[in-house]
Amino acid sequence: MSSPQFVIATAVMLFVAFCLGWFANWLVHRFSRVAADDVAQLDRMSQELHEAEETRDQAITYLQQREAELTNQLAQTEAELRAAMDGLREARHEVEEMRGRILEQKNPN
Repeated sequence: MSSPQFVIATAVMLFVAFCLGWFANWLVHRFSRVAADDVAQLDRMSQELHEAEETRDQAITYLQQREAELTNQLAQTEAELRAAMDGLREARHEVEEMRGRILEQKNPN
């Protein structure tokens, strides 16, 4: 095989390899191409996901505020209960003192 024939054979083989590569690339892109409907659906789903995340964040914020309110209300109620129990304890103590004085007055021994 002479030098010009070798160069021509090499050029033909490289051209055939290039054509096969281009055809394979075309096939891959042809079958893996995303349809416009799929892109629209993905856009809609991403928008819905974004809205759902915003709703979740709003719900979390509301629950945190509500929890803080209820915790505060519980603390106030517990303070009122302690005050009422202290008042009741004082009242019972006073009743016992009064009862003792009345009994002393009835029975002056």
